[in-house]
Amino acid sequence: MTHPTPHGRWSVLAVCCLSLLIVSLDVTALNVALPSIQQDLDSSLSGLQWTVDGYTLVLASLLMFSGSLADRVGRRRVFQVGLTVFTGASLLCSAAPGLGWLIAARVLQAIGGSMLNPVALSIISNVFPDSRERARAIGAWSGVVGISMAAGPIIGGALVESAGWRAIFWINVPIGLAALALTRRYVPESRAERPRRADPVGQGLVVVLLATVTYAIIESPVRGWTSPLVAGCAGAALCALLGLLRYETRRVDPLIDLRFFRSVPFAGATVIAVAAFFSLGGFLFVSSLYLQDVRRLDALHAGLFLLPMALTALVAAPLSGRILATRGPRTPLVTAGAALCASAALQALTYSAHLAVAPLFCAYALFGIGFGMVTAPISHTAVSAMPRSQSGVAAAVASACRQFGQSLGVAVTGALMATGAHRGTAAFLQASRTAWWIIAGCGGAVLLLGTLTSGRWAQSTARRTAERLAAEETRTTVRT
Repeated sequence: MTHPTPHGRWSVLAVCCLSLLIVSLDVTALNVALPSIQQDLDSSLSGLQWTVDGYTLVLASLLMFSGSLADRVGRRRVFQVGLTVFTGASLLCSAAPGLGWLIAARVLQAIGGSMLNPVALSIISNVFPDSRERARAIGAWSGVVGISMAAGPIIGGALVESAGWRAIFWINVPIGLAALALTRRYVPESRAERPRRADPVGQGLVVVLLATVTYAIIESPVRGWTSPLVAGCAGAALCALLGLLRYETRRVDPLIDLRFFRSVPFAGATVIAVAAFFSLGGFLFVSSLYLQDVRRLDALHAGLFLLPMALTALVAAPLSGRILATRGPRTPLVTAGAALCASAALQALTYSAHLAVAPLFCAYALFGIGFGMVTAPISHTAVSAMPRSQSGVAAAVASACRQFGQSLGVAVTGALMATGAHRGTAAFLQASRTAWWIIAGCGGAVLLLGTLTSGRWAQSTARRTAERLAAEETRTTVRT
């Protein structure tokens, strides 16, 4: 590809940021609207979980396929298809007559969404060849998550109160259309030098693995872990995992290139992504229900209560990118882990129906700092030490881990909430405290792994892995 001028590069970044904005706004606004959806569509708690997880599961399942497809047929082309599908599916979500239709439209949204963020990250990686400039660009791109966290709950709450929950999907349409028009004008086409072959078997195993794990967790409070269906899903997930590990090592062009995990920073980033986004999914799910069902706030005021988290994330995300560019990933990762752990522990220790606003806002602000700090180093580590020809696949693996972590967070915390939802406020609060301790453990994992996977030895494994992958890519290209 021909690299754009400096002005052109930042125009490309702006387009990629728009794609992240519509996906992130959709998630944050939807969480504020969950109680309204539950009331309007007469949904159970597990139905709400599937409204969120039906999207994130399909997204996680298809991200690696979409990343590989973009490397093969063209990143701009796949990006444009994703914008078109996501925008159209948003209209279908707004018109859904029942819960089943809404979940189906969310699945279609996820198909389009899978072609956006990992492909955008790959586009950024190719457009910004300088490592420091790329780190700043990824920091700015990650800062859009903070913007969506600031705007999403407030916009979503205002729309729910004024026009109903369906209106939260309308805002995707003008942003999606603008991004589509700007993509055609500014984003250059790029693809891998050697197209990678499709892997339908690996794709199927990934779908089975993620879907059965999540289904078993969500349905276990209702059916019980001894239920044949839940136990069968757990068994199917184990078989899919073993089959994936065995099958992918034998392919020339695997869906998941397990050699990536020889890089300690890359392997650490994938686990950190699961832990951090588990925390996000659990935080948004528990907090939305707590603010509206326990504190009896309307959707708009619930969104305003989340503003401390959103504002600190808005500040922390670009700051993380700048620190990453000058000092590397350790400082933002350690800060992120400490802040996430402190936020969750504070809520676990103080949670009550009439908790004072000051400690609640303090916990929310700490969470925003932690989440804002973690996104840029995850994204940068995923693509920085990989051959350019495989940047789409590497970015997709990291994105899939983020989405799976978020769906897992909703599934686990939702399962805990389901045990106390029908037994009054006291039982709900006790289940919430358990959820917060689990989230605190995820923050501790980010802190520990951020320390262990960002040192000199870890960086040396990344360099060796990149050299081996590049050499193998060269040999394969020569043979073909």
